[in-house]
Amino acid sequence: MRVDILGIGFDNVTFDEAVDRGFELLCSDFPSYVVTPNSEIVYDSLSNSDYASILNKAGLVLPDGIGVIYASRILGRPLKQKVAGIDFAKALMKRMADSGKRLYLFGSKPGIAEAAAEKLTAEMPDLIICGCHDGYFTDDKPIIEDILQSGADCVFVCLGAPKQELWIRDHLHETGAKLMIGLGGSLDGYAGTVKRAPDIFIKLGLEWFYRLIKEPWRFKRMLRLPKFLWKAVMASFIERK
Repeated sequence: MRVDILGIGFDNVTFDEAVDRGFELLCSDFPSYVVTPNSEIVYDSLSNSDYASILNKAGLVLPDGIGVIYASRILGRPLKQKVAGIDFAKALMKRMADSGKRLYLFGSKPGIAEAAAEKLTAEMPDLIICGCHDGYFTDDKPIIEDILQSGADCVFVCLGAPKQELWIRDHLHETGAKLMIGLGGSLDGYAGTVKRAPDIFIKLGLEWFYRLIKEPWRFKRMLRLPKFLWKAVMASFIERK
């Protein structure tokens, strides 16, 4: 069941339900994709109907951000919980390791995907990472061919929004993979080049604040959060009239 948050239909699932659904999609006969929109992405989709359509056509739409959870409460249709893409993908990898599914890592700066692969396979020795490619390219064809030749069942596409969702839409049926997941900067997290907020910040819904402290250049981007929540307040007011 999906919950509409400013035009984007989020799957109303717990973390465990999200992982179960993701693995079902991975084992399906038909290719599909997962998106993990936060408040910035939803706000951007308000002025881009094509982008909103790509998000809504995903097999699984996960609320990756406390702002989306707050908006769902403001609108009177609360989502069960935040499902961070980086954590969702990590849990899905454990399922893949147990079932022999093959994973391809695509995105970030040169060398990051390989570093992430090294750390992930050290943690999960049974995980099959069958290929890597960075996010710096001018021609899609060699990447598509590499994924196809690798026999990947799943591809983590980490190009940042909206580039990753556009890439998934354009090439979903060309790689032979059954599942693609747009995961932003997750490879940097897996590689250890970018540190996540301490658990206390995550539990309090302040991961965004920690990132702002560490990366103050994000300030202008972060202004979308209050704008997004104000849009939710106004939408709630209009719905109740």
